[in-house]
Amino acid sequence: MSVRIGIGLGLGSLRSPQDYWRCIDDCEDSGIGSIWYSDQLLGSSLEPMALLAARTSRLRFGTNALVLPFREPLTVAMQLATIHFLSSGRVFPVLGVGKAVDPYWEVTGAQAIDGGRCSNESITLLWALLAQEEVVFTSAHFQYHGPGIQPRPQTPIPLWTGGHSKAPIWRTAELGDGWLGGLIGASETKLRIEAALAETGRTIEADHYGVSLPLRIGAANDPSVIAAQDRLGGRLPVAESAELGDAFAVGPPESIVALLRRYVAQGMSKFVVLPIANDAVDLKEQTQLLVRHVLPAIEDRS
Repeated sequence: MSVRIGIGLGLGSLRSPQDYWRCIDDCEDSGIGSIWYSDQLLGSSLEPMALLAARTSRLRFGTNALVLPFREPLTVAMQLATIHFLSSGRVFPVLGVGKAVDPYWEVTGAQAIDGGRCSNESITLLWALLAQEEVVFTSAHFQYHGPGIQPRPQTPIPLWTGGHSKAPIWRTAELGDGWLGGLIGASETKLRIEAALAETGRTIEADHYGVSLPLRIGAANDPSVIAAQDRLGGRLPVAESAELGDAFAVGPPESIVALLRRYVAQGMSKFVVLPIANDAVDLKEQTQLLVRHVLPAIEDRS
């Protein structure tokens, strides 16, 4: 089973384009396997599909996760196909629905209650646009009668999904190539996906399951860690907030290695760590500590 660690660049600690490019170059020159971007219409993060065009020759890069109800599938398909072409097949999108509590729904006029169905239809249409010469697709949200995307990807673009509740579990079982989980309940969700796959008759590769974890190599009571936990706890239901302990990879390197090994034992093989950093210098230091102390102990590239 191939075990790899990628890094999520929230960009909150990067103050200039020069900071960003230096960070990308550091990741490219290190042993990190991939870089990841979240999708936020409102906030400090930059637009993820534009960021995927970053200058790299080795790194894979993905979205964690691209919120489909706010995006038009034909445009997304063309963006993915273009980035796939320019990067020789290194694009790795994870697709999601977003949280109903997010402010984007009201701002855009989209309906959170219908977000899951819209996402399912969007993924189905994306598959068709990326694979077929001619596409005929009609659903509640989309109608498309026309050609597929050109240039057509020479190798399939993997479309992973996320989410822990019943609807995203079935979305993964019916439509996904893999699953990248959020912060809590990853192993239980994997078991539920496998049960759903048995009913759909589909399969997902054993090493196509992963998890995202905020990371801070250092003191667990660092003020930046406490602030990050408070921010996340405010967005989660009370029951989930109580489980934030294993949702954060914080502490000395040996503690983080032990936590990731527990996840590997539970069937997780792909990790996206989200460094908790105060500025560009701190982010570089966290990245160096990750590469020096955690990657060699966890990764299996076989």
